Order: sequence, then structure tokens, then C-alpha cells
Amino acid sequence: MSVAVAIEGVEKRFGSVLALAGVSLQIAEGEFFGLLGPNGAGKTTLISCLAGLARPDTGSLTVLGHDVVTDYRAARRLLGVVPQELVFDPFFSVRESLRIQSGYFGIRHNDQWIDEILANLDLTSKADTNMRRLSGGMKRRVLVAQALVHKPPVIVLDEPTAGVDVELRQGLWQFVRRLNRDGHTVILTTHYLEEAEALCGRIAMLKQGRVVALDTTSNLLARFSGQTLRLRVARSTPLPQTLRARATESEGAWTFPLGALGEIEPLLAAVREAGCQIDDLRLTQTDLEDVFLGVMQSTSTRQATS
Repeated sequence: MSVAVAIEGVEKRFGSVLALAGVSLQIAEGEFFGLLGPNGAGKTTLISCLAGLARPDTGSLTVLGHDVVTDYRAARRLLGVVPQELVFDPFFSVRESLRIQSGYFGIRHNDQWIDEILANLDLTSKADTNMRRLSGGMKRRVLVAQALVHKPPVIVLDEPTAGVDVELRQGLWQFVRRLNRDGHTVILTTHYLEEAEALCGRIAMLKQGRVVALDTTSNLLARFSGQTLRLRVARSTPLPQTLRARATESEGAWTFPLGALGEIEPLLAAVREAGCQIDDLRLTQTDLEDVFLGVMQSTSTRQATS
């Protein structure tokens, strides 16, 4: 299978901050690829380098064989990027904005495709509305439309559903899935890990500018396979350090991986013995959030001991 995006040894500094520390990965044509990581991991910096908005200090990036620095025009035509920020021109309607965006790529008389995009993103009723009068969610839909208007073979979605209602989110993913089935390569960054688990065939996890995990979604889930016990305890009786060392914490809840169901009773006994008051308890199957927390915690442990 041909390579859609190749990233080799990319480093990028902003002053004393090392945003990317030698990132290397390849994304095949037609993949639905996830790029995950905590805030500040370097995801948006990597996308900015890919889109030509930032230039790497070392390394190279290519889109379908075209270098983003030395062959920028060709690389940019092959790429459609939905940025995190709500960037729009306040002087034009939605349709006018899409026609102008088309013009940047030398495309004219493509109203049929624009109409199709508007319909799939539920923007038809807003086609003649000034951009300033749109809600934040509607503006984000227009950003997606602008990224698709020149039919790029590689689509990069940087947090496309942040602040977007559930109905649009489902409609957007239905449309993007269709584009992916038609052969478009899709690269997604998101903090909604259930989205990445459902959509992405392969995932890279970044931390502090480095790739700390890269594998198929199924293999990542298998690596942390099994069930987990999630506990939320009263603040007045926090878990002791011996129990915290066995779990990962997220939003005030502690997740304990289980090798077998027989581990539940001894674990609960240890919690009771510590005098902790359990406010909530759930037995769940391992999901991508568990994998993500496990990878981030294990890399933190390795860095602390190295």
C-alpha cells in the first residue's frame, strides 16, 4: 500500500521548549489514523509542520511523496486541514466563504460539490448567512467544509468536534467515514477517546513531543486487555499510596486493571481496611481511555527511573 504521509525524524523547538523530539511515522493511503496525546504533547505542532504553517528544525514531512517544504504547493493541494481555532472571515456568507476557499486552489464553478458538503454538514439553511451570525458549532462545521472544498486526498481533523453538539458529531462522522471509504486518508486528533476507538484503525500516542505508542487500535486494546474496576472514594477518605500505585486516576476516579474477577474481593477488602468510603463502583471492559492512561503512566514511570 502506498504511503500518504511520511514523517521522518521531525524536531521542532520554540525557544527553549522542545515541542517535537524526533517524531517518525508513516500513514498509508486510505487509513483512518488517530493522533492522540495530552495537552502540550505536540499534536498541533506536528499538524502545523505538515500543513506548512511551521517549519521543522530537522527532519522531513511528505504528503503523497511531495515534501511540504521544498514542494509546498503540490503538498498543500493534497491536504485539507480543519484547525482547532475558529478562524473565519466575518465579511462573507457561508457559501461565499467556500467559493473563496475554492479559488485559493484554482477551482471554479463547483457549486454542486459545495451543495453536497453543505447538505452533509447540515449547513444548507445557513448557506447565505453571514459568518459572524453563526454559533460556535456552526462555525466549526464551516471549517470542516472549507477543508473539504478542494476534495483533498488527505484530510487532517484537529479536534473537529470540540464544542459541537451530539447530532452534528454523528452526522460529521458519517460523512467522514464515507470519504474514508471512498479512499481519502483521514488523520484525527481528538480528546474524545471513544471517537478514536470507534473510527481509527491505527493510533499513535504522543507525549512530550515523542511517539510513545504506535499500533493498530485492536493491538493496543489487547495489550491492556481484560476488565477494570473503577472506584470513586469520598474526599474525606482518600486512597492510600499503596493502592494508588496499582491504579490510574482520571477525573477523581481510580481505575484498577484486573487479571481475573477473583481479584475484586481482595481489592475491595484493602479499600475497606484503609477506611475509604466508596461513593461509586463500576466493573468495565478495557477501553481506549484505559490504554491511554496506562501508556501515559508507564512512560512517566520509565522517564522518572531513567
